[in-house]
Amino acid sequence: MKASAVAVASGGLAATFALPASASPAEDTGATAAAGAPVSALPQIAGQTVAVAAPAIDNAVAPTFGVVGFTAQPAAAAAPAPLTITKIAQPAPAPAPAATTTRASRTTTRTAAPATANPAPAPTGGIIGIAASLSGIYYRYGGTTTAGFDCSGFTSYVYRQVGKSIPRTAEAQRSASSKVSNPVPGDLIFFGYPAYHVGIFAGAGKMYDSPHTGATTGLHVIWTQSNVSYGRF
Repeated sequence: MKASAVAVASGGLAATFALPASASPAEDTGATAAAGAPVSALPQIAGQTVAVAAPAIDNAVAPTFGVVGFTAQPAAAAAPAPLTITKIAQPAPAPAPAATTTRASRTTTRTAAPATANPAPAPTGGIIGIAASLSGIYYRYGGTTTAGFDCSGFTSYVYRQVGKSIPRTAEAQRSASSKVSNPVPGDLIFFGYPAYHVGIFAGAGKMYDSPHTGATTGLHVIWTQSNVSYGRF
C-alpha cells in the first residue's frame, strides 16, 4: 500500500511524494537528507514517518523574480521666472481740432460812380431842390433867366420860385439878409465886404452857384472861408 504526502518547500512549490507502506520505522529517527539538509518530521501516514529535506537557500535570501526597481527622484522645483513689469506707453491724446469757423465769403461789388468835379446831391425840395434842378446853365453876366445866370441873378431866381423876393445884386442881398453864424442849407453865403459873389449854402462845405464865365450852375466847393458871411431871408 502506498501513501501520499505533500510537502511545501520554502520556495512556494508543492511536492507530492509516494511512499511505500513497508518503510522501516527506524528511518523516522535521526535521518538526514542529502546535501546536509535537516530532516523535518512529518506526521505519520498509515504508520509511516516521512522525512523531507528542505532545499538549501543561500544566505536565507528568497529568490526574486521579475522585480524591476525604480527610484523616484523628486523633480527639481523650477525656479520662478523673474517678474517683469513692462510699462506700456500710452499714446498721446490727439490734439483737439480746432474750432473752425467757416464763413461764407461775401463779395460785394460796388460800381464806382463816375467822378465829377461837383456831384450834385439828390434834390430835397425847397430852395435846395430848385437850385439842384437848375444845374448846368452857363454863366452869363447880368443874366437872370434860364437862358443864363450871373451869381446874384441865379440866387434871386431860385428864391422867387419859393415865393421870396430878394434884392438883385450880391451886396444888396448881403445887406438885406439876417446875418447867421450857424447856416443851414438854403441860406445865402457871401464873399467879401462889400460882397462880390453870392451862392446858396448846401452844407458839407459846398454851395449851389453860378461861378464865372465859362462855368455852369451847379454844386461847387466853397473854396475859401476868408471874408465869408451868411444871411437868411
